[in-house]
Amino acid sequence: MLPWETIAGRLEQITISILRFDARLEASGLSAGWQSRCDITEAVRSLLLDGHLVDVGDLVLHDAGMDVRSPTHELTRAAAALRSRRTAMARKAPWPVSIDGLAALRGIGGVAGQRTVRSKGKRPDPDDDEAYPPYANDADPWKVHFAEIDALLDRTSKVLAGETPLPRSRSHLVYDSDHDEAENEDLWLDFVKRTSHWPAVAAAAVAWNAWLDLNLYTRLPWLGLTMAASLLRARGLTAYLLPLAAGFKQSKFRPQGREGAKEKLDGFCQVIEEALSIANKDLDRLILARELMNRVTAQCRSNSKLPGLVELFLSRPLVTVPLGAKLLRVTPKAVDLMLAQLGGARPRELTGRTRYRAWGIV
Repeated sequence: MLPWETIAGRLEQITISILRFDARLEASGLSAGWQSRCDITEAVRSLLLDGHLVDVGDLVLHDAGMDVRSPTHELTRAAAALRSRRTAMARKAPWPVSIDGLAALRGIGGVAGQRTVRSKGKRPDPDDDEAYPPYANDADPWKVHFAEIDALLDRTSKVLAGETPLPRSRSHLVYDSDHDEAENEDLWLDFVKRTSHWPAVAAAAVAWNAWLDLNLYTRLPWLGLTMAASLLRARGLTAYLLPLAAGFKQSKFRPQGREGAKEKLDGFCQVIEEALSIANKDLDRLILARELMNRVTAQCRSNSKLPGLVELFLSRPLVTVPLGAKLLRVTPKAVDLMLAQLGGARPRELTGRTRYRAWGIV
């Protein structure tokens, strides 16, 4: 049990800080760009906490489908972490903290079982069995549809009865046979449910420490802090996902498993304080860069693509000429001209090279 008398003041201070940042971000008009930059940098920092170094430029280009080299294993994992944060942010707040949300953030579901959608202009292959289902020419095609509905109702009944219809045939060479992830998921969700009446910061701290104690998803080390940020959002404390991985990297708190409840809560509060400090600094940079670049865009033509280039700078850690040309649907020469048009308001050049050049707000 937490010593509420001694930690109430600390929880109130952290709550006020989060609410102030949330209101400041909403009033700035840069919430979408800040969240996009935060998701990309958080994916890189999450892999860094696990001991893997991923270049943020490679992740930006991989996300845009413009890889300059074959994606590495670390880059693929960073892309999965980025996809998890975007999935958690795209849905309504309580959904990520549920059994369906956990499955979706892990990348399970939504792929298997879906029918393949063919393009309209392509004729199906006569030898393709999926293109011509076996019941396409049956006398009673509704019989097959009713059979599918009966199978769906049967699976739903099993789920409601507490059974798990999903197959669990996993290789023992990759997964620990003694580690029951389904049971640990239920235990963690039970922790979340039992702390539903607690203050949001305390509930997120307990949920994060329970995640570490249960050792949930050892192959997805970034998901614990993402779920803690999602829990803060689910409790209505903020409308965004805070950069907790950056805050954890910056803080001095490293859980060893020997800490008491108060020490764990103090450590999580340190993580949130560092995350808010980093988030405020990044927002300050975005506000200043937008003011400088808007002085130039205010004088451009109404059909100019320069405001679009400014939005790219505000929503990504870095922008290259090929990336800007692809996303803005212009030629690379046009991007060069727009960069020259920005003049002194142009963001800093990050690479220091002559062939491969990238600009970003730092």
